Amino acid sequence: MKRVVGIGGVFLKARDPEALRAWYQQHLGIDVQDWGGTAFPWNKPDGVTVWSIFPDSSEYFAPSRAPFMVNYVVEDLNAVLEALRAEGCDVDPKVEASEFGAFGWVMDPEGNRVELWQPPAAPMP
Repeated sequence: MKRVVGIGGVFLKARDPEALRAWYQQHLGIDVQDWGGTAFPWNKPDGVTVWSIFPDSSEYFAPSRAPFMVNYVVEDLNAVLEALRAEGCDVDPKVEASEFGAFGWVMDPEGNRVELWQPPAAPMP
């Protein structure tokens, strides 16, 4: 019997929910609805959502002190990071590229580290 088959949602606490929703809408283009969130439909048959547990000692989420980090898929990482810098966002200067794709990071106004991921190009048939 299958139990967990995907991620049903990501939920954040915020000191100022309205301001944080506005930041995610303005800077990451998330279509925040009147009810306070959005739903991301899967539109690619090969898409996946990764769920993983890191040890408490991990510094991967730093400088955020939150015990979570959300990874958002982007189509052009460099363009998104450039736009975020131009908008005055706190963008990590580091970008990592590997066989898993390219990764960049930005801090939201509540001090949460946000990971942006450009998946690797699909191999040509």
